[in-house]
Amino acid sequence: MWIVLLAALSGLSVLSLFVGVIDVSLIDIWQDPETFHLFAISRGPRTVAVVITGGALAICGGILQMLVRNRFVEPMTAGTGQGAALGILLVTLYAPALPILFKMVLASVAALVSSIGFLAIVHRLPPTQPLLVPLVGLIYGGIIGAGVVFIAYQADLLQYIDIWMNGEFSGVLQGRYELLWIVAAVAGLSYLAADQFAIVGMGRTASINLGLNYTQVVVLGLLVISVVTALTVVTVGMIPFVGLVVPNIIARLAGDNLRMTLPLTAMTGALLVLASDIAGRVLRFPYEIPVGSVFGVLGAVVFLWLLYAPRRHAQ
Repeated sequence: MWIVLLAALSGLSVLSLFVGVIDVSLIDIWQDPETFHLFAISRGPRTVAVVITGGALAICGGILQMLVRNRFVEPMTAGTGQGAALGILLVTLYAPALPILFKMVLASVAALVSSIGFLAIVHRLPPTQPLLVPLVGLIYGGIIGAGVVFIAYQADLLQYIDIWMNGEFSGVLQGRYELLWIVAAVAGLSYLAADQFAIVGMGRTASINLGLNYTQVVVLGLLVISVVTALTVVTVGMIPFVGLVVPNIIARLAGDNLRMTLPLTAMTGALLVLASDIAGRVLRFPYEIPVGSVFGVLGAVVFLWLLYAPRRHAQ
């Protein structure tokens, strides 16, 4: 499975470099300086941004599902993404001159606060009603999203927030995507705590009985989710369903051992988002469909398959 995913991801990454309004060939890269410049400034950074975004969002979805012990939640539909958008909007309104680093920190703090709020609500829900968790997440995220739209409407910024609410990569250029390297680093470091996140998924009582510092690991997981979500929203916008669909696919095929499955989750997320981005560029060529819209359709189909397909792997 590793080899298949890696080969497919490598192939799509190469294909992504050659899909665009301007037709180029491999020979043009070496013979035409303008073509090389195009790859270095636009298509190369775009491909890297798509791969990092897809992999990191998938990892965050898997971690959040362990923290709330429910397979039907993900950051972009449970309030974290909307909280990040709210933080960016407030900074834009009241402190537009702040450096990008401070805007990033404030967006991450807003995402963290909204994540903590969702977790606090989930812990009060009856454990015998697991479907209440995703429903509450959708309502919670919808309320925060409605607040973002209302504030933006009052400030005449509705077109401005569309960039954050509908993820797409057409604006990714060299110099405008580098924050995603922080996303890659944070998501990669979360692998070091994969075993702890898996234990948290067993519940608070079981985690404490096994000697785990439950609160510390939950806070660490929320920090990872908040930073990754905030920087993703800042850079490319919200891409829903990645953190919902991909971890469920991997869990069905490879089980719930995060130490083993997190790399598979990252590669699958990157693969599916990259495929959606390429499809968005091709379906209405030379125009583009936002990757969030394409993956939304793909995610809905896969989600229905997850609901009705039998579980085949043996744990």
